[in-house]
Amino acid sequence: MDFDLTTEQQQILEYGNSVAKQYDRRYWLDCAEKREFPAGLYQKVADDGFVGMMVPEQYGGAGQGMTEMHLFLEGLSNNGIPLLNLVVGATMSLGLIAKYGTEQQKQRFLPDACSGKIRFCFAITEPDAGTNSMRITSVAKRNGNRFTLNGQKTFITDADGSDYALVVTRTIPHTEVKRKTDGFTLFAVDLKAKGVSKQYIPVSIPAPETQWQLFFDDVDLGPEDAIGEIDRGFEILFNSLNPERILVGSICCGLGRYALNRAVDYASGRKVFNNTPIGAYQGLQHPLASAYTDVEMASLMTLKAAWIYDQSREAGEFSNMAKLAAADAGTKAVDVALQCFGGNGFTKEYGIFDIYPLVRLLKTAPLNREMILNYIGERVMGLPRSY
Repeated sequence: MDFDLTTEQQQILEYGNSVAKQYDRRYWLDCAEKREFPAGLYQKVADDGFVGMMVPEQYGGAGQGMTEMHLFLEGLSNNGIPLLNLVVGATMSLGLIAKYGTEQQKQRFLPDACSGKIRFCFAITEPDAGTNSMRITSVAKRNGNRFTLNGQKTFITDADGSDYALVVTRTIPHTEVKRKTDGFTLFAVDLKAKGVSKQYIPVSIPAPETQWQLFFDDVDLGPEDAIGEIDRGFEILFNSLNPERILVGSICCGLGRYALNRAVDYASGRKVFNNTPIGAYQGLQHPLASAYTDVEMASLMTLKAAWIYDQSREAGEFSNMAKLAAADAGTKAVDVALQCFGGNGFTKEYGIFDIYPLVRLLKTAPLNREMILNYIGERVMGLPRSY
């Protein structure tokens, strides 16, 4: 296997270095503290063709794959600039519409979304159906050749700033299906439509993208709003989850690398007891080197998962391992960097602790590490199921 990136892929990875000169970590933090979407950065990314990374060129996209999307997000995160909307919007939503949508849907949504004129979010989680998506109770009930959607979603990233949500719902309740994977349908729902309301969820994590509950009260939908085949949406849903895990891995690897680079710069100049920089002390050097190794190993697994996905092969095994390894490695890297900075790491001036809440969140969401370990143990290694 050739581990070298092509010239184009290397440029995609390095794009974050370029955009950070205008929209840097400080800009991202200012938006996060204000709970304000980074509109300037997002539009810049859209103008440069990266929102439509995985959308075919005829619909305004770049026509690239998951590998390039991974490199792009990792490159941004290498500079301390994670954009969660690019996971739930640009990839999970636009990618699915590009792959499964009708020609009319592609023309309706993709050009404006790629150019930044409209944004998408992805709505699957419910208050009583988080890890177990089979038990979602949101239902789009048939009404002639149309549907009436009722239900609730929670922890929906960027719902307030999005124009549409790709909503995972049932068109057959889970109590009425022969197989638990039957009866799913995905709809593109206009968030300004009658019957749609939202409620803000305060969270303790600094991020520009806010979290929301969505409520659907007799929302009228037509077959033109359904992405893919009615009642057969589980395959589409399943295919959306591997990209999410891969790109969470991309973000965690980048943020871990960003924290370590900051720590190396600090430790190379900081002197305490004599004229020797603290980075020369093995008590700091070894933890930094260990964390760096973990980040680079996780990055390789994430790249492999993206490559497997692009080959249209089953990517669940590698996507889950990439997310697990990267979330653990990113969290360890930030923790080691904090220890290196000492008390300074907890100040606003140095901005190191600000990285920790997000990488720690990504050990729990969008799928907790315990369920990932269950998947690897049962589905990959063949161990018996306990639940």
